[in-house]
Amino acid sequence: MADLTPGKLLIEGKTKQIFELPKQPGACLVQSKDRITAGDGVRAHNLTGKAEISTATTCKVFELLNTVGLKTHYIKRASETAFVSKKCDMIPIEWVTRRVATGSFLKRNIGVKEGYRFNPPKLETFFKDDANHDPQWSEEVLIANELKCGGITIGKDEVDFMNRTSVAVFEVLEKAWASIDCALIDMKIEFGVADGELMVADVIDSDSWRLWPSGDKRLMKDKQVYRDLQVVTQEALDEVKANFKWIAERLDLLLPSPKALVVVLMGSPSDEDHCKKIVKTCRDMGVPCQMRVTSAHKGPEETLSIIAQYEGTGIPTIFIAVAGRSNGLGPVTSGNTAYPVINCPPVKSDTAMRDVWSSLDVPSGLGCVTVMYPEAAGLAAAQMLGLTNHVIWARLRVKALNNYLSIKASDKKIREF
Repeated sequence: MADLTPGKLLIEGKTKQIFELPKQPGACLVQSKDRITAGDGVRAHNLTGKAEISTATTCKVFELLNTVGLKTHYIKRASETAFVSKKCDMIPIEWVTRRVATGSFLKRNIGVKEGYRFNPPKLETFFKDDANHDPQWSEEVLIANELKCGGITIGKDEVDFMNRTSVAVFEVLEKAWASIDCALIDMKIEFGVADGELMVADVIDSDSWRLWPSGDKRLMKDKQVYRDLQVVTQEALDEVKANFKWIAERLDLLLPSPKALVVVLMGSPSDEDHCKKIVKTCRDMGVPCQMRVTSAHKGPEETLSIIAQYEGTGIPTIFIAVAGRSNGLGPVTSGNTAYPVINCPPVKSDTAMRDVWSSLDVPSGLGCVTVMYPEAAGLAAAQMLGLTNHVIWARLRVKALNNYLSIKASDKKIREF
């Protein structure tokens, strides 16, 4: 068991303390307080139990973000009121992503009606400065200030990284909350630098977002309820705490086991290596995947029996047919199921044209599609399943983000050569 005995206090904020972990180099302990504040600390109250609820919320959110492949500082929960994270040098900027116009945005943009939807989401940045009420910074101002953090100078490449990542974080959580009929209206996140890398850091709890169940502002469960109080009574504080607890409890519903399946049907065991590449891609996207051997030419009854087995489970299923030469497997499967079918023939260089053509030139009335590469087949299946599964969708969304960030990093490296 790792020694999580806290050392010296590194920094203290309005609602948390950060301690050194002498036995865990490169890590720190983030300890929440039973404290709620608003208006740059002008309004502040003790709220017994908030530390535990906030910690639970933050840990569950970061576990979801880590699961789908986003780079964060979160390591693990340490106690009811604290978690372990990478030791970051924090960038003094809040990234705010908005789907719906409300709150301070309306005050700063007179004429915009409440409820206006931003497609794509609206991104804003604010410099953390309580004395000046966290002034908004444009991208140009942010780049011009050349902030230095953790050995990195914040320039356009770094801003691009944080802009893209902020929107991805928002969209992942928006999709997750929508799965239980709760609208994520806007949220703020922060970034830090650890070991020379930018990553999502700090906390993400009910102080960080607006959440409207069923998209109804009157049902809001976030800190805005506290901000809007005309008189702060114990009864009102108890309501705020109950709202925060409601959110923490429902976060358990946002990381379910995927109720989805890809079945790879191979016409011959000689195609196993080709099929294993499809399986790997699916599982990397969090999609359960099974392989079966069946021949629509040599054993059509068995093929139809296998299809019926999966249809009877009630689990959303994609069939991927792997058959070379004369591909009867994909078309027969497509003609006997309402589930999607993808052909991915294991083409060989000397017979490629004939193998692919047998998968493309299918009889009328069949909807099977054909892709050439195993990875493409796995990703196509995941995209279909992601329409109804927010965790699979989130993995795909983050994969696209990471592809972009990888290209940006390569471009920066080559420029600096």
